[in-house]
Amino acid sequence: MRSRSTTATAALVGAAALLLTSCAAPGPSPDAAPGEGTLADGKTFVSIIANDPGTLDPFVTVMSIARTIDRFLYSRLIEVQGDGSIVSGLAEEWTADTTTATFTLRDGLTCEDGTPLTATDVAANISYIGDPANASPLVGQQVQAGTTAVGDDAARTVTVTSGIPDAFLLENIGSVAIVCATVLGDPDALAAGEGATGMFTMTEIVPNSSYTLTRRPEFSWGPGDWDPEQPGIPDEAIFRVVPNETTAVNLLLSGDANAARVLGPDQQRLEGFFRTDLLAASGQFIYNQAEGRPTADEAVRKALTQALDLEQLRQVLTGGEGSVPESLTTISPNPCRADVVSEFLPAQDTEAAAAALDDAGWTMGADGVREKDGTPLALTFIYASAQGDGVTAMAELVQSTWKELGVDVALQGVDSPGVSEILFVTGDWDVSAVSITVSLPSMLVPFYSGPTPPEGTNFAWVDNPDYLAAVTAASGKPGTEGCADWDEAERALLAATDVVPFADQPGGSYGQKATFTEFDGIDPASVRMYE
Repeated sequence: MRSRSTTATAALVGAAALLLTSCAAPGPSPDAAPGEGTLADGKTFVSIIANDPGTLDPFVTVMSIARTIDRFLYSRLIEVQGDGSIVSGLAEEWTADTTTATFTLRDGLTCEDGTPLTATDVAANISYIGDPANASPLVGQQVQAGTTAVGDDAARTVTVTSGIPDAFLLENIGSVAIVCATVLGDPDALAAGEGATGMFTMTEIVPNSSYTLTRRPEFSWGPGDWDPEQPGIPDEAIFRVVPNETTAVNLLLSGDANAARVLGPDQQRLEGFFRTDLLAASGQFIYNQAEGRPTADEAVRKALTQALDLEQLRQVLTGGEGSVPESLTTISPNPCRADVVSEFLPAQDTEAAAAALDDAGWTMGADGVREKDGTPLALTFIYASAQGDGVTAMAELVQSTWKELGVDVALQGVDSPGVSEILFVTGDWDVSAVSITVSLPSMLVPFYSGPTPPEGTNFAWVDNPDYLAAVTAASGKPGTEGCADWDEAERALLAATDVVPFADQPGGSYGQKATFTEFDGIDPASVRMYE
């Protein structure tokens, strides 16, 4: 059994950012900000987000923008750092193995309305997610189906029993956003960011414009030994919706914004600014394998991939800054750190790709579009418009390449709520260029196995027995002891062309008169404001 306390040494692994998101490892320390000026109190921290987040319900949303705001509203039992070390959040002590975990809460925790946050309340959060009847997409990702928790208010302990073995039980359960009991089970309240247990409360929402949050003066529970009296902590945080990256950079340069994530060529205008370190999984193709979709056929998936010049796509997408991924687990702390990707990325061979489609029964029609049994080979290709001009140019290059192969491709750039709607509700897509970014290999499991929407998050309808066998073997081994099995699980997905990871992209969030660390969104406790 593993044990941690507020004075614990570094853990082997850490929990991470959730899906369909770009996330960052911690950047420079907020205490070292040469040229930023004097720390200032009473300021408003203005952070730019590229799209409206839609619902803020932490039990429902898996979108990075929404979870970035939730980071400011809801506390966690523990805080996992970029190097894998674990410090206290709501909990001051903890123990865990692969099936059970116990957390001892700090004394004096409160909800936004001033009422106590009890062990029973915390336990109810975890049991709520673990109950399949509530259909949370976090089931299988952070909380295993059937997981239950019991609170002892007198002892301030929360005891968790996992529904199935979880190799990263401490990190997964410990990183669940905890809401107040008054809003538990109230989707409208949670969608509006109510029931805060964290550093800020929601003050005002103007959809598609801004989200204003106010600091809670009583908040003092973490991370670690964080001091609420230290200088430079903002009194207010505003998330402004600005879809255009150039406009976002203009706001930084003018001082009208303090933080913005910039991945495109406008980074050149911010040379010398404070910036966090970021390596995002920016380039992935995921094929829809639902019944009736052409991409349900592995031969079609392999042919489509083989037709592409992945190196050229990487250059176009990332402006020449991208690298070949090593793993589907892309961000720190990434416990297994092995190169399992490169051997599965094919060199471009359009003749072989065309022959493979011929063999699969897709013959070229008179109009230049392949068909099979009278049905044209027509695909809907979706991508996240928030990634900027690079992703649009990449999508157009894919479209032109596949057109020469005899494939009719319709491109669809969508915002964050649109991505969620298409992938998890309508299912009307064939190829997705929306990347899944995680820091623990176990977090991939519900996206590549198990129930499909609306019952689950296996949005590509993947059915890969080799993947499941490796996952089952890995899940019963704590931490890095299961890395060989987790690596085999990823290889199984890559071998079947269930996913094609072709680009990781460096970048980061830039700061103007503010510093912060960024991991699963900006850490609100790390923000420091300057004159």
